[in-house]
Amino acid sequence: MLFDLDGTLVHHVNPRVLQMLEFLDDCSHRAARLVARFRLRRRQRTTEQCKAPKLLMHRAIHRVRRKSVEEMLVPCETLRSVLQNLRDQGVILGVVSNGLGRGYGHDVLEAFDLKKYFSACVFREDVGRGKPWPDSILAALKSIGRDVRARDVVWYVGDQRKDIDAALAASAALPQPIVPVALGARAALRAVEGNCPNLQIAWTAHDLERLLASLFEPDADLEFVGPVVAA
Repeated sequence: MLFDLDGTLVHHVNPRVLQMLEFLDDCSHRAARLVARFRLRRRQRTTEQCKAPKLLMHRAIHRVRRKSVEEMLVPCETLRSVLQNLRDQGVILGVVSNGLGRGYGHDVLEAFDLKKYFSACVFREDVGRGKPWPDSILAALKSIGRDVRARDVVWYVGDQRKDIDAALAASAALPQPIVPVALGARAALRAVEGNCPNLQIAWTAHDLERLLASLFEPDADLEFVGPVVAA
């Protein structure tokens, strides 16, 4: 099962900060797509694909950050309980985020004692393209510690439209289904456009807790490849 980080597992004390970060991340994605139109032939070359992303905007944001993650963020305790229950049930968990891992994401997981739950952690610098591209989800599934089986069902939980789009794109590239889970209104709005097979909607963390708890009732027969979180 896969989870997003910002806005899902942790929340910003000042919600406007998260909105600004998401806006800048979306702008970065749009700029990358525009540049790609002019560099299509170069991107098809192996040497071009292997280049590490520069992520200038992401790095600049974290360089000007003056507060510790403990001052900026609060963990979602309901989802902490969800993670513990999923791990107790043997579900493999992971984090998939568009945020940087070095200097931010890894610090968040350590500060709030969340790292112990996850077998895979994929951040923006670990892949060439972030969400809504499927790269980070695919990378997480490759690093969970075992092969993904055909009968596995992968869930990806996120609070933004790009989380749903990334899950749908990854599902199209794999033999097994990926169930996108929209946590909150922003991600749920993606359902209005349709073309979201198997989309689950949880308006709150408590709704998600109840939804996942129902999967382990005696008549439930889904098998999971644990959460890989995203931002």
